[in-house]
Amino acid sequence: MLYLDGSSLTVTDIARVAAGGLPVRVTSMARALAARAYADQTAARRPVYGRSTGVGGNRLIPLEDPQPAAPGDPALALLRSHASSLGPLRSPERVRATLVIRLNQLAAGGSGVDPNVIDGLAAMIGNDALPPIRELGGVGTGDLAALATTALALVGEAKTSNPLSEPVTFGIGDALPLLSSNAATIADAALASVALRDLARQSLIIAAASFAGVNGNPEAYSPVVELVTPFPGAQEVCRTMRELIDVDQPISRIQDPYALRALPQVHGPLLDALDTLDAVVEKLVSAPSENPVFLPHEEVAHHGGFHVAYLAQALDALRLALAQAAQLSLSRLSMLCDPAMTGLPAFLGDGRPGASGVMTVEYVVASALSSLRALATPASLQTVTLSHGVEEDASFASLAARQALDSVPIFRSVLAGELLAASRCLRVRNLEPAGLAEWVQRCNVLDASTADRDLTADLLLAEVLLTPSDGDPPGPVTD
Repeated sequence: MLYLDGSSLTVTDIARVAAGGLPVRVTSMARALAARAYADQTAARRPVYGRSTGVGGNRLIPLEDPQPAAPGDPALALLRSHASSLGPLRSPERVRATLVIRLNQLAAGGSGVDPNVIDGLAAMIGNDALPPIRELGGVGTGDLAALATTALALVGEAKTSNPLSEPVTFGIGDALPLLSSNAATIADAALASVALRDLARQSLIIAAASFAGVNGNPEAYSPVVELVTPFPGAQEVCRTMRELIDVDQPISRIQDPYALRALPQVHGPLLDALDTLDAVVEKLVSAPSENPVFLPHEEVAHHGGFHVAYLAQALDALRLALAQAAQLSLSRLSMLCDPAMTGLPAFLGDGRPGASGVMTVEYVVASALSSLRALATPASLQTVTLSHGVEEDASFASLAARQALDSVPIFRSVLAGELLAASRCLRVRNLEPAGLAEWVQRCNVLDASTADRDLTADLLLAEVLLTPSDGDPPGPVTD
């Protein structure tokens, strides 16, 4: 059971719920109840966007407050119209993550939504009654289509993967408050972060194996380097590498190629970017950022908190750092193919004249890296003008988050190539560094033969070795 208090949900919690089988419970409705009461009081004395007016380009059009579900009910009309979407259905993991984030945000208080809606969302997660959320519909200023579809599922108009215990009734004060969130985008960001952090950790283990295979120079990871590269990520890389490598092994050269020598300075920013993204995500999942927001003892505010430029820029920075870190992986693979670096036959082949060994693995990894670089194109450079010009900017964090998710399997493919070459190098050299003993044993499932052959099966198995045992929740967005 995961207990939600509206203030302490983490990216790890989100990934656990996304994987399935973890019920949730809101520990207190106090803030949500207070926000609801304040919203009712406010609506009685002044116009409120989306409650007594239309939305977007219709913001100046006044609305009446009919009985829920009455003919022409503007709440249901808003939900139905805003559920319009296209693209493939999102995976169950991504939908579960969306629901738990929205539930926690509503528990934080500020939306003014009826607490029955909160109960309905909790029941939806508990029954794994997932709404059919499609890919296209958000531009980084609220995941309107995803959350409108969720609302229609709650009222019984959209089919869910499992039956709901009972439908929820939406009133005029519930429709927009539920929609006013980037929960689906934040969910993708959280799942991408968890998966990429795991791969970033494994990348250092593989780099340490490559280091051992070429008798690298450990000076690049010394405590002195931590002082001259005063950033948390670089310092973590230095400490991790010192734990994994033999710092007393004979040095083959005074300076290694950048693939090893600049590892703290290139892989460190990736770790820092992951930390930054996690911090942004964890602030957003506990922020009552609905528009308008109703915080008792404060003035009601019509605002732009739904514009998640912070998230878009954190995601863009992460993907740029990822592409640079992946480039070093390809460089280390090329290093392992060089007899001058390993003392072994070219391309780690079997020694026969012209043997190709892992030559083609370089091409496979270079192909994957090119896709990763394309996905690193900053989404936050985009913008758009919509709804009669009222909404004349957008963060496109939704695109940035999908790009991050799509980067997960591609980064894994890059690392699989280096893993295959590094494990072969260590095996041929009969090396088993103490810090890598467990990793070497795991890699023994790979074919030991160095004869030329189709290495597709080996690469696929290397990808399996890089996949967490409980699966990889996010997967590509096109699943």
